[in-house]
Amino acid sequence: MNSQELLAEICRYAEDKKAAELVELDLRGVLGYTDWFVICSGNTERQTKGIHDGILEGLKHEHNVLPRRVEGASRADWILMDYLDVVVHIFTPATREFYRLEQLWGEVPAHHAEGAGGS
Repeated sequence: MNSQELLAEICRYAEDKKAAELVELDLRGVLGYTDWFVICSGNTERQTKGIHDGILEGLKHEHNVLPRRVEGASRADWILMDYLDVVVHIFTPATREFYRLEQLWGEVPAHHAEGAGGS
């Protein structure tokens, strides 16, 4: 699975779990360790965990792909899933506003997914 296909599948699984404000940041040529950031929100910590679970289980069962590492799943206000070519950031709204990851990478191409719940 190439990085574009992985990106599309991650976004599909996130949208299936009603992720809000789903954004794809194209970091190709900017960073050496990943091609894409996927940033999205869940309204509650329970929903961020559900988005995480949806992505994890979908990629595991349908594509036999596991993340290199996962951080923050126990607190669930910011969950990071590292799939090497794609790094997923799942936030609660308050945590997303605090860290403002999109603004840190404001110069890179960004795509706002149309179908993501609430975007």
